[in-house]
Amino acid sequence: MRGAVLYAPGDVRVEDRPDPAIIEPTDAIIRVTAACICGSDLWPYRGVEKLDGPAPMGHEYVGIVEEVGDQVTTIRPGQFVVGSFWASDNTCEICRAGYQCACVQRVLMGTIGTQAQLARVPLADGTLVATPGMPDADLVPSLLAASDVLGTGWFAAVAAAAGPGKTVAVVGDGAVGLCGVMAAKQLGAERIIAMSRHAPRQELARQFGATDIVTERGDEGVAKIKELTNGLGAHSVVEAVGTQESMMQAIHATRPGGHVGFVGVAHDVALPGDELFNAVVHVHGGPAPVRQYLPQLIGLICDRTIDPGKVFDLTLPLEEAAEGYRAMDERRAIKVLLQP
Repeated sequence: MRGAVLYAPGDVRVEDRPDPAIIEPTDAIIRVTAACICGSDLWPYRGVEKLDGPAPMGHEYVGIVEEVGDQVTTIRPGQFVVGSFWASDNTCEICRAGYQCACVQRVLMGTIGTQAQLARVPLADGTLVATPGMPDADLVPSLLAASDVLGTGWFAAVAAAAGPGKTVAVVGDGAVGLCGVMAAKQLGAERIIAMSRHAPRQELARQFGATDIVTERGDEGVAKIKELTNGLGAHSVVEAVGTQESMMQAIHATRPGGHVGFVGVAHDVALPGDELFNAVVHVHGGPAPVRQYLPQLIGLICDRTIDPGKVFDLTLPLEEAAEGYRAMDERRAIKVLLQP
């Protein structure tokens, strides 16, 4: 099969890789219908995360089941499935509490690589969710978004306690942040403030439910949010970047007693204890338990209540994955869909 491999910062190659095979009786093999490039893939691409030799890339995927192991009972060949970027058994005590991202048997799909024609999915019964029949082609991008960015944005909004009567601010205008806007809207937020300096992303944020746009960042951005909220700050703030500046901006933009939901993959983030102590805010987040939300999100997508596939503003064949990485790195694209 063909698959994307990162050899060094800035060096993505699509090359022949061994076809995956069933290793454990709980595995499934899927033929990937669509994959994509994640903002978190840019950390090793930029050299921020250390790369230990050539690494297969990708952790977001939808496809058709080709083969299942002997112990797989809920998924069968021929089904169209969506899977989380964390493989999980969905039965352990942690999973049952709703945190499949911390499953005692979890496997990060990024270590397997789904920017490829085929992929092995461990713990298939707990990881994969079948759609109700074969979806229409135009739904595939939205279903792909559910594999990570939509579920991650949804978790961020839930962690931030977004809901009726609340003002929600979203720090970060990438795909996750935009999906956080969509989630806040679906959860019933009264006012949604998207922080963005980029016109196309601002427009998409408005389509997804943003009522206000703030272009300022840092202390100026915090001041603007407080200006819009009678000097108090937002009830709920989604942090979808993962830098020191974005995290502190989120905490400072939250009113006392409010909630911060952080899902940006943190790099060199250190929270000053005194500021956190005096902020009097709830802080919750981390890797998203996407599997928890997949059945609900697939339902909303298949009945066309939401269209998160709009975050894909560039579609390329898998063979052009290197260009997709360049486009996202240079912010010429919000999110790139790859067609194997």
